[in-house]
Amino acid sequence: MLKADLHVHTKYSLDCNTPLEKIVSRCLEIGINCIAICDHGTAEGALRMKAIAPFTVIVAEEIMTPHGEIMGMFLKQTIPSWLAVKEAIAQIRAQGGLVCIPHPFDRLRRSALNNNIIEEIAEEIDIIEVFNSRSLLPQDSAKALAFAEKYDLARSAGSDAHTPGEIGRTYIEMPEFKGKNDFLEALKKGRISGHMTNPLIHFASVWTRLRKRQRG
Repeated sequence: MLKADLHVHTKYSLDCNTPLEKIVSRCLEIGINCIAICDHGTAEGALRMKAIAPFTVIVAEEIMTPHGEIMGMFLKQTIPSWLAVKEAIAQIRAQGGLVCIPHPFDRLRRSALNNNIIEEIAEEIDIIEVFNSRSLLPQDSAKALAFAEKYDLARSAGSDAHTPGEIGRTYIEMPEFKGKNDFLEALKKGRISGHMTNPLIHFASVWTRLRKRQRG
Protein backbone atom coordinates (compact mmCIF):
# COMPACT_ATOMS: atom_id res chain seq x y z
CA MET A 1 0.00 0.00 0.00
CA LEU A 2 1.03 3.55 -0.64
CA LYS A 3 0.86 6.42 1.80
CA ALA A 4 0.43 9.31 -0.62
CA ASP A 5 0.51 13.07 -0.08
CA LEU A 6 -0.82 14.36 -3.39
CA HIS A 7 -0.15 18.09 -3.00
CA VAL A 8 3.42 19.13 -2.16
CA HIS A 9 5.41 22.23 -3.17
CA THR A 10 9.15 22.76 -3.55
CA LYS A 11 11.54 25.70 -3.83
CA TYR A 12 10.47 25.94 -7.48
CA SER A 13 7.23 27.57 -6.27
CA LEU A 14 7.44 31.32 -5.65
CA ASP A 15 6.03 30.91 -2.13
CA CYS A 16 8.13 27.95 -0.99
CA ASN A 17 11.79 27.50 -0.05
CA THR A 18 11.92 23.75 0.57
CA PRO A 19 14.83 21.99 -1.20
CA LEU A 20 14.07 18.71 -2.96
CA GLU A 21 16.47 16.77 -0.73
CA LYS A 22 14.68 17.97 2.40
CA ILE A 23 11.35 16.76 1.02
CA VAL A 24 12.86 13.34 0.33
CA SER A 25 14.28 13.06 3.85
CA ARG A 26 11.03 14.22 5.44
CA CYS A 27 8.99 11.68 3.46
CA LEU A 28 11.33 8.86 4.43
CA GLU A 29 11.18 9.97 8.06
CA ILE A 30 7.37 9.83 8.29
CA GLY A 31 6.65 6.98 5.88
CA ILE A 32 5.22 8.91 2.92
CA ASN A 33 6.12 6.82 -0.15
CA CYS A 34 4.21 8.63 -2.88
CA ILE A 35 3.93 12.37 -3.54
CA ALA A 36 2.58 14.65 -6.21
CA ILE A 37 4.87 17.63 -6.69
CA CYS A 38 2.66 20.43 -8.00
CA ASP A 39 4.55 23.69 -7.97
CA HIS A 40 2.93 26.91 -9.10
CA GLY A 41 3.57 27.54 -12.78
CA THR A 42 6.30 24.97 -13.36
CA ALA A 43 6.85 21.22 -13.58
CA GLU A 44 10.64 21.55 -13.34
CA GLY A 45 10.86 20.74 -9.63
CA ALA A 46 8.60 17.72 -10.06
CA LEU A 47 10.68 16.39 -12.95
CA ARG A 48 13.88 16.79 -10.91
CA MET A 49 12.25 15.15 -7.89
CA LYS A 50 11.16 12.18 -9.99
CA ALA A 51 14.79 11.66 -10.99
CA ILE A 52 16.16 11.60 -7.43
CA ALA A 53 13.42 10.29 -5.12
CA PRO A 54 13.52 6.65 -3.96
CA PHE A 55 9.72 6.49 -4.02
CA THR A 56 6.84 7.25 -6.40
CA VAL A 57 6.64 10.84 -7.65
CA ILE A 58 3.77 12.18 -9.76
CA VAL A 59 4.81 15.10 -11.95
CA ALA A 60 2.14 17.76 -11.55
CA GLU A 61 1.71 21.52 -11.77
CA GLU A 62 -0.75 24.11 -10.50
CA ILE A 63 -1.54 26.12 -13.61
CA MET A 64 -2.93 29.60 -13.04
CA THR A 65 -5.71 30.61 -15.43
CA PRO A 66 -7.68 33.88 -15.50
CA HIS A 67 -10.30 32.12 -13.36
CA GLY A 68 -8.08 30.31 -10.86
CA GLU A 69 -5.84 27.24 -10.67
CA ILE A 70 -6.13 23.90 -12.42
CA MET A 71 -3.77 21.05 -11.62
CA GLY A 72 -2.32 18.86 -14.34
CA MET A 73 -1.05 15.47 -13.18
CA PHE A 74 1.23 12.98 -14.96
CA LEU A 75 2.80 15.76 -16.98
CA LYS A 76 5.95 15.63 -19.11
CA GLN A 77 6.74 19.35 -19.17
CA THR A 78 5.65 22.75 -17.86
CA ILE A 79 2.37 24.24 -19.05
CA PRO A 80 2.43 28.07 -19.16
CA SER A 81 0.34 30.16 -16.80
CA TRP A 82 -2.55 32.45 -17.75
CA LEU A 83 -3.98 30.21 -20.44
CA ALA A 84 -7.74 30.09 -20.79
CA VAL A 85 -9.25 27.24 -18.77
CA LYS A 86 -10.14 25.20 -21.86
CA GLU A 87 -6.64 25.69 -23.30
CA ALA A 88 -5.00 24.61 -20.05
CA ILE A 89 -7.11 21.45 -20.08
CA ALA A 90 -6.22 20.85 -23.73
CA GLN A 91 -2.51 21.12 -22.95
CA ILE A 92 -2.84 18.70 -20.02
CA ARG A 93 -4.59 16.22 -22.32
CA ALA A 94 -1.95 16.72 -25.04
CA GLN A 95 0.64 15.42 -22.57
CA GLY A 96 -1.53 12.45 -21.64
CA GLY A 97 -2.18 13.98 -18.22
CA LEU A 98 -5.10 14.07 -15.82
CA VAL A 99 -7.14 17.14 -14.87
CA CYS A 100 -7.44 17.77 -11.14
CA ILE A 101 -9.09 20.70 -9.36
CA PRO A 102 -7.08 21.72 -6.27
CA HIS A 103 -8.70 23.33 -3.23
CA PRO A 104 -12.09 23.75 -4.96
CA PHE A 105 -14.80 25.96 -3.45
CA ASP A 106 -12.27 27.46 -1.02
CA ARG A 107 -13.82 30.84 -0.24
CA LEU A 108 -10.70 32.16 1.48
CA ARG A 109 -8.27 31.39 -1.33
CA ARG A 110 -8.01 33.77 -4.26
CA SER A 111 -6.33 31.11 -6.41
CA ALA A 112 -9.28 28.70 -6.17
CA LEU A 113 -10.96 28.04 -9.51
CA ASN A 114 -14.20 29.97 -9.96
CA ASN A 115 -17.17 27.91 -8.76
CA ASN A 116 -19.19 28.48 -11.93
CA ILE A 117 -16.26 27.37 -14.07
CA ILE A 118 -15.94 24.17 -12.05
CA GLU A 119 -19.58 23.35 -12.84
CA GLU A 120 -19.09 24.21 -16.52
CA ILE A 121 -16.10 21.87 -16.95
CA ALA A 122 -17.37 19.08 -14.68
CA GLU A 123 -17.37 16.52 -17.48
CA GLU A 124 -13.69 17.25 -18.23
CA ILE A 125 -12.46 16.79 -14.65
CA ASP A 126 -10.76 13.51 -13.69
CA ILE A 127 -9.99 14.23 -10.03
CA ILE A 128 -11.14 16.68 -7.41
CA GLU A 129 -9.27 17.49 -4.21
CA VAL A 130 -11.73 16.90 -1.38
CA PHE A 131 -9.37 17.68 1.50
CA ASN A 132 -6.53 20.20 1.60
CA SER A 133 -4.71 20.79 4.88
CA ARG A 134 -4.47 24.52 4.19
CA SER A 135 -8.20 24.99 3.50
CA LEU A 136 -9.68 26.49 6.65
CA LEU A 137 -13.44 26.02 6.26
CA PRO A 138 -14.83 22.47 6.64
CA GLN A 139 -17.93 23.52 4.68
CA ASP A 140 -15.77 24.05 1.60
CA SER A 141 -14.31 20.55 1.85
CA ALA A 142 -17.82 19.16 2.28
CA LYS A 143 -18.91 20.93 -0.89
CA ALA A 144 -15.96 19.42 -2.77
CA LEU A 145 -16.89 15.95 -1.54
CA ALA A 146 -20.50 16.45 -2.60
CA PHE A 147 -19.31 17.56 -6.05
CA ALA A 148 -17.13 14.44 -6.36
CA GLU A 149 -20.09 12.25 -5.46
CA LYS A 150 -22.41 14.06 -7.88
CA TYR A 151 -20.09 13.51 -10.85
CA ASP A 152 -18.51 10.24 -9.69
CA LEU A 153 -15.00 11.70 -9.67
CA ALA A 154 -11.83 10.28 -8.15
CA ARG A 155 -11.02 12.04 -4.87
CA SER A 156 -7.61 13.45 -4.07
CA ALA A 157 -6.20 14.97 -0.90
CA GLY A 158 -2.96 16.49 0.24
CA SER A 159 -1.13 18.68 2.69
CA ASP A 160 -0.46 21.52 0.21
CA ALA A 161 2.88 21.60 2.01
CA HIS A 162 5.05 24.66 1.51
CA THR A 163 7.29 23.76 4.47
CA PRO A 164 8.83 20.37 5.40
CA GLY A 165 6.81 20.02 8.59
CA GLU A 166 3.52 20.15 6.69
CA ILE A 167 4.28 17.10 4.55
CA GLY A 168 2.06 14.19 5.49
CA ARG A 169 -0.48 16.29 7.41
CA THR A 170 -2.91 14.77 4.94
CA TYR A 171 -2.34 11.56 3.04
CA ILE A 172 -4.22 8.80 1.24
CA GLU A 173 -3.63 5.10 1.88
CA MET A 174 -4.11 3.56 -1.53
CA PRO A 175 -3.00 0.57 -3.63
CA GLU A 176 0.12 0.83 -5.74
CA PHE A 177 -0.34 1.85 -9.38
CA LYS A 178 1.60 1.66 -12.63
CA GLY A 179 0.27 4.60 -14.65
CA LYS A 180 -2.45 7.22 -14.83
CA ASN A 181 -5.32 4.79 -15.46
CA ASP A 182 -4.17 2.56 -12.63
CA PHE A 183 -3.83 5.68 -10.49
CA LEU A 184 -7.49 6.64 -10.95
CA GLU A 185 -8.63 3.19 -9.94
CA ALA A 186 -6.28 3.10 -6.95
CA LEU A 187 -7.44 6.56 -5.86
CA LYS A 188 -11.04 5.40 -5.84
CA LYS A 189 -10.04 2.68 -3.37
CA GLY A 190 -8.05 5.07 -1.19
CA ARG A 191 -8.69 6.11 2.39
CA ILE A 192 -8.03 9.73 3.32
CA SER A 193 -6.43 10.75 6.60
CA GLY A 194 -6.74 14.53 6.80
CA HIS A 195 -5.52 17.02 9.39
CA MET A 196 -5.70 20.79 9.12
CA THR A 197 -2.52 22.84 9.31
CA ASN A 198 -2.21 25.80 11.68
CA PRO A 199 -3.54 28.80 9.70
CA LEU A 200 -0.51 30.86 10.73
CA ILE A 201 1.58 28.79 8.30
CA HIS A 202 0.15 30.96 5.51
CA PHE A 203 2.29 33.85 6.76
CA ALA A 204 5.42 31.80 6.04
CA SER A 205 4.33 31.44 2.41
CA VAL A 206 3.54 35.15 2.09
CA TRP A 207 6.93 36.07 3.59
CA THR A 208 8.74 33.68 1.24
CA ARG A 209 6.95 35.14 -1.77
CA LEU A 210 7.87 38.69 -0.77
CA ARG A 211 11.54 37.82 -0.22
CA LYS A 212 11.82 36.03 -3.56
CA ARG A 213 10.25 38.95 -5.39
CA GLN A 214 12.67 41.36 -3.72
CA ARG A 215 15.57 39.22 -4.89
CA GLY A 216 14.16 39.26 -8.43
